[in-house]
Amino acid sequence: MSPRQPVFTGTYTAIVTPFHRGKVDEKALERLMQAQFRGGVDGVVAVGTTGESPTLSTEEHIRVIELCVRFAKGRLKVIAGTGANSTEEAIHLAQAAEAVGADAHLQVAPYYNKPGQEGLFRHFHAVARATTLPILLYNIPGRCGVDISVETVARLAADSVNVVGIKEAGGQPDRVSQLRATLGPGFSILSGDDALTLSFMAVGAHGVVSVASNLVPREVARMVQGFARGKADLALKLHDRLRPLFKALFLETNPAPAKAALAMRGVIDEEIRLPLTRISPASRRQLKAVLKNLGLID
Repeated sequence: MSPRQPVFTGTYTAIVTPFHRGKVDEKALERLMQAQFRGGVDGVVAVGTTGESPTLSTEEHIRVIELCVRFAKGRLKVIAGTGANSTEEAIHLAQAAEAVGADAHLQVAPYYNKPGQEGLFRHFHAVARATTLPILLYNIPGRCGVDISVETVARLAADSVNVVGIKEAGGQPDRVSQLRATLGPGFSILSGDDALTLSFMAVGAHGVVSVASNLVPREVARMVQGFARGKADLALKLHDRLRPLFKALFLETNPAPAKAALAMRGVIDEEIRLPLTRISPASRRQLKAVLKNLGLID
């Protein structure tokens, strides 16, 4: 059964992994983490999709989680992206995240091998049994090719006390309604899409795992907090202001636009690992125009 109060609420930044000359840029990562703390977010997701988890080595993966924990200094929750399409690998990463002090871990649905619902249940069940940390499931069928059914989510929550929530990136507000009706208000539901955050919260979600808050943590946090505190007009005003940025950050495959935007602001080098590449000149022009209109660059 889920707890009476959700464990995870608010804004969690899906933080990028900065690189310099092919290696993780630890100083830039510290700057990013400090900016998140100053911006008032509730936590970060380290080494998720936005953190380029598919192209980090195992050693780099664990190191980035360890660094985020160190830089957070207990002021922010660190949710470690430790999912994999190999159950053994997911268990290894989850245990490593626990060992370096992460507060929770995010478990994406296994991708490419396309397990059925029984396979998904057994996979997440095995990971849950291997760690004591709270687990957020991650449903993103557009990338993984499989959808974690509401019934499977409920079965996992009933089976494993540490399965406490889900990052929902299926794009359907009604899915949030289904999850709430089945699991109750104590099961954490976080939007996986900045542009849908208010839509999801309107039907019961508790916050967002945000890409945009890499750039505007304070504004995203105020939007989420405003809606949660009954200030819908303020939240909508912030949503309308930030909507062009939400759209621009997905002109091309995430996190290439986010890294381009951060580089335009002089925060990180614009390095991204193959098979992803830097954004096109056309996308760069559109992104730059949005940043200028928001006053984020000159």
